Amino acid sequence: MTQSITLSTSGTSFEDVLAVARHGATIEIAPEAIEAVAAVREHVERLAHAETPVYGISTGFGALATKHIPAEQRVQLQKSLVRSHAAGMGDPVEREVVRALMFLRAKTLASGRTGVRPVVLETMVGLLNADITPVVREYGSLGCSGDLAPLAHCALVLMGEGEATGPDGVQRPVPELFAAAGLTPVTLEEKEGLALINGTDGVLGMLIMALSDLDALLSEADITGAMSVEALLGTDQVFRPELHLPLRPHPGQATAAADMFTVLAGSGIVASHREGDTRVQDAYSLRCSPQVAGAGRDTVEHAKLVAGRELAAAIDNPVVLPDGTVTSNGNFHGAPVAYVLDFLAIAVADLSSLSERRTDRLLDVARNHGLPPFLADDAGVDSGLMIAQYTQAGLVAENKRLAVPASVDSIPSSAMQEDHVSLGWHAARKLRRAVDNLRRVLAVEAVAAARGIELRAPLTPSPATGAAVAALRAGGVGGPGPDRFLSPDLLAAEQVLASGALLAAVEAVTGPLGGRA
Repeated sequence: MTQSITLSTSGTSFEDVLAVARHGATIEIAPEAIEAVAAVREHVERLAHAETPVYGISTGFGALATKHIPAEQRVQLQKSLVRSHAAGMGDPVEREVVRALMFLRAKTLASGRTGVRPVVLETMVGLLNADITPVVREYGSLGCSGDLAPLAHCALVLMGEGEATGPDGVQRPVPELFAAAGLTPVTLEEKEGLALINGTDGVLGMLIMALSDLDALLSEADITGAMSVEALLGTDQVFRPELHLPLRPHPGQATAAADMFTVLAGSGIVASHREGDTRVQDAYSLRCSPQVAGAGRDTVEHAKLVAGRELAAAIDNPVVLPDGTVTSNGNFHGAPVAYVLDFLAIAVADLSSLSERRTDRLLDVARNHGLPPFLADDAGVDSGLMIAQYTQAGLVAENKRLAVPASVDSIPSSAMQEDHVSLGWHAARKLRRAVDNLRRVLAVEAVAAARGIELRAPLTPSPATGAAVAALRAGGVGGPGPDRFLSPDLLAAEQVLASGALLAAVEAVTGPLGGRA
């Protein structure tokens, strides 16, 4: 059954955002939200008919904020605002991003702080429930004064104009989509156009989805790291709990170390070289895995704190305060979210790099402790996983470029009225690419580590890593053998990670990882 969530004046949750954006949850509006929106709208309409101009209600916007707009021109003002601001270019962004963007804007409309009529909120929710998705272009937001262009593309559809796709993903004329869904386009009145486009909803939605993805990927990184340690005849002793939280109290490090220690428990491969091994220490890419992955976990937790605060916000300009005051403000600036988006991209790049270093070690006969060169079946005739590591290295190189912060840049706009912008949308877009690349990098490591583990036979892996190898094989990833068309194996491994099958197979043995109860 399709999940249903209720939108009230008190905001929403991470889980609700993900349910709407990714899983098609339907939305109901709480009666008290409708009442609050209607009450505030009455106040806005009184101000609209007063002689004193009020910004956003009876004036122009941005650099044109000093221009008073006569009452008879204000409907046209709203139309002009939305049409002119829907100026995006590039490829359409993903459906889940648009649905998150719309839902988060609806969340703010429901707060009763924006001054729109209930019909505006109801129609926005109606579009989401009918699975009508505005076409939002890649470029147009500077992450300041809200995600103006992306939100304007959505507002344009609310007006019955612009571009949109239906439930089947096919783009059709917007009036046709409205008619099929039994919806009526909205004629926007005072304040409403501005209320629909002034928010950080796009960057926040992408942050929440990245955080959800990283929760799984960090545990998968612990698993692939443990598999590589095992295949490389590394030690599990550096992951013992007494070496982490008591000595260096970073909670993410302790979690990652506990994951790896748990995943390696009962390994016949690890036990085979506890005695008589002349190596004093493993390489950093093995031994320091919890420190790097743990720092990534702590970065995610910080980003969750920021996202939670932003999720509780009601961002608009001007905003209607509880005492009825309508006032200009700067809460639309995306800096708080942009910073953590960039911070996460740094953590993702470093975790990608760590995984690639372990993979390279697995393939190098001088460092892999008895495995064949490139894990090939007949080295020389066969190249094994040589070029898989090239692909992985290319992904890591891209993630390093994507880790360059967007939020340190600014391009003034609106005739220097908006003279410092966050570029949070750009930070979010590059983080999405980096997260996808991390999954691919870990998939290559999983393929290599699984092959290395199997080549250690008759030594036996741990029950958990054995389950990981079995999940890869069940997902269509082939084992050791002569060279074959390799891309399907790598794509299959990526899907095993993306679907959660790898994590589920391991947790069926170990219990929950990642500190999850």
